[in-house]
Amino acid sequence: MPEQFPQFDTPAVSPNDPPWGSLAAFGGWAISVILIIVLPGMVLLPYLLTLDPPITDNKAIVEFAQTDKTAIFLQVLAIIPAHILTLLFAWLVVTKGRKYSFRETLGWDSGRVRWWHYAGILAGFMVVAAVVGHFVPEQENDLIRILRSSRATVYLVVFMATFTAPIVEEVIYRGLLYSAVQRAAGVPIAFLVVTLLFALVHVPQYYPSYSTIFLLTLLSVLLTGLRVWSKNLWPCIVLHMIFNGLQSLLILIETDPASSPPVDPSGIFFWIVK
Repeated sequence: MPEQFPQFDTPAVSPNDPPWGSLAAFGGWAISVILIIVLPGMVLLPYLLTLDPPITDNKAIVEFAQTDKTAIFLQVLAIIPAHILTLLFAWLVVTKGRKYSFRETLGWDSGRVRWWHYAGILAGFMVVAAVVGHFVPEQENDLIRILRSSRATVYLVVFMATFTAPIVEEVIYRGLLYSAVQRAAGVPIAFLVVTLLFALVHVPQYYPSYSTIFLLTLLSVLLTGLRVWSKNLWPCIVLHMIFNGLQSLLILIETDPASSPPVDPSGIFFWIVK
């Protein structure tokens, strides 16, 4: 009779019992922010080197990066490789080098969320947004000025906002961060940490439009609440994509770079598509 050897099975994991800890989760978050800050400058550098005469003064370089349409487009374009690298790091953390399933571990299931839940959440959000916008109109901010730089930039922002940003941000915030923090410190602490971090990291993009910052914080509350209730990440990605998709349609309809004043996106290096 052949000798029997013990079987070593991969331990069971779930979205609320992840195989990574808080250190790896916050490391993934930090890397996502650093990439967003660093890569735009790296992508812009080759373009700067082609200028004749070259720009050597630091103040002039900053001014050029903030006003030249091509420079702005290249810096926004750099967000795509930042998203890809962020997802790659998240994949390594979540799967532990292909030991676990990326989707199953994060929670790629509807988690009892149905289409009418999304419709109800969006309808309620729109009502609140209409009331807030009536009493506190949106102020000029970096995102608006960036969108006015060129039509090409508008299309690029719309693509990222609809397809890449929701996946990347949900994987980092409601995936890596929430899963690890709720296991270590409990649901209330995880809810607070993830909601506030998601809102705070977007402030440079929307300041000083306080109404927009408030609504972004509300969106973060809704997304994190959906993660708590569904115990899965997928509903958060779906809601985020729907919301950003609707916003993108408005951007395509309302933004007209040809009739806008010169752009001055002072926060371009902190660009994170919501």
